[in-house]
Amino acid sequence: MDAIEKLLNSVLPEKKELIALLECDDGEVWEKLFGAARAVCEKHYGNEVFARGLIEFTSYCKNDCFYCGLRRSNSKAQRYRLSFEEILERCESGYALGFRTFVLQGGEDGYFDDESICRIVREIKRRCGGCAVTLSLGERPTDSFKAFFDAGADRYLLRHETVSARHYALLHPPEMSYAARIDCLYALKAIGFQTGCGFMVGTPFQTTEMLADELAFLTQFKPHMAGIGPFLPHRDTPFKDFGGGSVQTTLKMLALSRLLCPEILLPATTALGTAAAGGRERGILAGANVVMPNLSPASCREKYSIYDNKLNMCAESSEGLAELAARMKKIGRVLATCRGDSLVKN
Repeated sequence: MDAIEKLLNSVLPEKKELIALLECDDGEVWEKLFGAARAVCEKHYGNEVFARGLIEFTSYCKNDCFYCGLRRSNSKAQRYRLSFEEILERCESGYALGFRTFVLQGGEDGYFDDESICRIVREIKRRCGGCAVTLSLGERPTDSFKAFFDAGADRYLLRHETVSARHYALLHPPEMSYAARIDCLYALKAIGFQTGCGFMVGTPFQTTEMLADELAFLTQFKPHMAGIGPFLPHRDTPFKDFGGGSVQTTLKMLALSRLLCPEILLPATTALGTAAAGGRERGILAGANVVMPNLSPASCREKYSIYDNKLNMCAESSEGLAELAARMKKIGRVLATCRGDSLVKN
């Protein structure tokens, strides 16, 4: 089988084949693969695009990642924390709109200890019956992950950022460990979480070979979800002068991920929508099937600035839900606010 035939049968091509394919700019080849990725997505999930209510509840972070606007050494970052009741109010508002999955995302903020996170999760579950709670809080000890799971959290998103330890060291300060990040992912799966990983496309020092390795990692780790979006620089970080990641390469990675991992959930990320007009829709047409409208208070959305010019209003917000549904309809998709659980088995 050649590389395309392997992909159409969910077989991982050799690394050299993946590299050649990723470097191929033949429009006909990619239209075939994008169409195949859409068909695979429809086979498993129908024409629904699952909407998650995103709540960015803290912009404080102890880490100093070189690419992120929330890095601790960024003195220009606008810091905030939502209170217990503010978080719950946002969930209840989203629940009234029909959302049945809430994503609590924030920097690694020690202010929110295990007890406070468990209390938040339990109360969301109590007030919003039948919902799923997704946490995206960064690295924590395994005992903390277990406490969150026991409190009722269903999913955990932890981007690994790169499968190359050498590359990881170029993106993060020395106190951050690639091995620790990967260990966390395996711990989350072992506990029973629907586990999401992910990476940026086009980060400084990334190579096509590394992207091929990302696809191999997805097939081996078998995450329930993978967040794949283009790198976008932030003006107050060491990477401010690097160019953003390629939208086209991001779409290629989404399509290949869908073909190799047919049951995975793939978001059309806010970064993709920020990087190009219609980027979200292009992501859906390349095999993605999740979007995350922003439920955070309007006064906080611009403060959660992980990269420059981040979309946070219009179809990126709960207020724009009708617009987002209309956009999905135009490309033959139905916006669904149900739980939308992954079909991947632990």
